[in-house]
Amino acid sequence: MIRAPQVRLISVDGKQLGIKSIEEAQRIALEEDLDIVEVSPQSNPPVCRIMDYGKFLFEREQKEKAARKKQSFVVVKEMKMRPKIDLHDYETKKSHIVRFLSQGNKVKVTIMFRGREMSHTELGLKLLNHLANDVGELAVVESKPNLDGRNMVMVLAPVHHDKTVKNKEKEES
Repeated sequence: MIRAPQVRLISVDGKQLGIKSIEEAQRIALEEDLDIVEVSPQSNPPVCRIMDYGKFLFEREQKEKAARKKQSFVVVKEMKMRPKIDLHDYETKKSHIVRFLSQGNKVKVTIMFRGREMSHTELGLKLLNHLANDVGELAVVESKPNLDGRNMVMVLAPVHHDKTVKNKEKEES
C-alpha cells in the first residue's frame, strides 16, 4: 500500500537502514518474514519500519483493554426535594443520599421552588445546609448551594475519594 518510490527504512531493533527503494525494502522484510509499516507518511521520503504488524496490533489492543479496566466512572445521582418537605420524607431521602455516597457516587441535591416559594429561597438554603451537616462524615460539599432559575442545587462528593487525593498529595510532597 506504500506508494512512494523510495522510503527511509528502520529495522526491527530500531537501527536506520537508510533510504531504500520500495522493492528493496519489501525484499528485506520478506527475508525476515515481517511487514513494512509506514510510520511517518508526511516526511520526505516516507519513514517505514520493519515489524510484525499483527503482534503490534495485538499489543496495542491489550494496552487499551488495560487502560479501560483502570478507568473509573464518576456517577452523579440526583435527589430532588421541595422546601416544605416533611421530616419523614427528609429522613427517607437522606438515607438514599447516604446509600449513594457509600457506593462512591456523587449526589446532586436539588430543591425545587414553585410559585411564592421563590420569595423564600432561604428555606431551601437552610435545608441544604442541614443536609450537608447530617451527611458531613460521609460527604464533602463539592459545590455550595446556588440558585439556578427556580432550583437551588448543591453537589456532594463522597469523602473517601477526597482522602485518597490528599494522601497522594502528601506522598508527592
